[in-house]
Amino acid sequence: MNQPGEQTVQERRRADSTGAGGSEGEQRHRSGESGLNLKPSGRTPGVSASLEERTAAQVAGQTVGQTSVPDPVFSCRDVNVYYGAKHALKNVTIDVARKQVLAMIGPSGCGKSTFLRCLNRMNDTIPGARVTGSITLDGLDIHDKRQDVVQIRARVGMVFQKPNPFPKSIYDNVAYGPRIHGLARGRADLDDIVCTSLQRAGLWDEVKDRLSGPGTGLSGGQQQRLCIARTIAVQPEVILMDEPCSALDPIATARIEDLIDELRASYAIVIVTHSMQQAARVSQRTAYFHMGDLVEVGETDRVFTNPRHRLTEDYITGRFG
Repeated sequence: MNQPGEQTVQERRRADSTGAGGSEGEQRHRSGESGLNLKPSGRTPGVSASLEERTAAQVAGQTVGQTSVPDPVFSCRDVNVYYGAKHALKNVTIDVARKQVLAMIGPSGCGKSTFLRCLNRMNDTIPGARVTGSITLDGLDIHDKRQDVVQIRARVGMVFQKPNPFPKSIYDNVAYGPRIHGLARGRADLDDIVCTSLQRAGLWDEVKDRLSGPGTGLSGGQQQRLCIARTIAVQPEVILMDEPCSALDPIATARIEDLIDELRASYAIVIVTHSMQQAARVSQRTAYFHMGDLVEVGETDRVFTNPRHRLTEDYITGRFG
């Protein structure tokens, strides 16, 4: 449920396509008269943080902005990732809030996806990868030897860049997780889980008459929503999304963005995206990564309209990246 005065993704998308003068794609409006223009030539005078603030942030070499939140679902402190001798992620400290979308942006190879994989220990599967620092999920260290990595991945679901339905029926794709985790006491329970998950993923009406058909027979956008249904079927606390719309057309992308906005009422969502417009539409907090460092984090409106670090401003205005 959106708070009073908070725009939906659909409203933000309409605002994205209509400028103040009626020209398409020039300006985005949120509440009141505040706007977001990602073009360097369109920066509003007086909006940027002062040069002194940016310089101080760069000299300090620390993350700019509010890295902590009250009652986080994830709390990450001084997280480093090494691939052999390569230091891929450097002293990242950030919290992930409940029932919010955290968007991670930055140029390719900056560490966004590496950090995302840390949250459900997928880096464990990469030979030579080593993770240091503290990552807690609901206050418990996910690297504690007593933690079952299978249960962690059930609590922290993952939606990948390219839709990857199993070579099974639509029904069996969604039922797979509840079966192996013992979440259903019988066929009736399993049917309920499958139906509810497909409804929440916005796919039920499109597939209810062909649940026995192959999941791979769906369109790209439908396959991605099927993968989201498969993820939420095991009742996770967090959903990780690694560029979930990069392989989709604009219409399918719009459906996924609307779905993300609906799902955040129940889940914490962390999304990696190269689309700054998408980050601005779907997220409440944004984190900017650069060369393995977490440069800046804060409320999405503030990061895009008033970046406090020079690197953040250069990236979102298109000067590099």
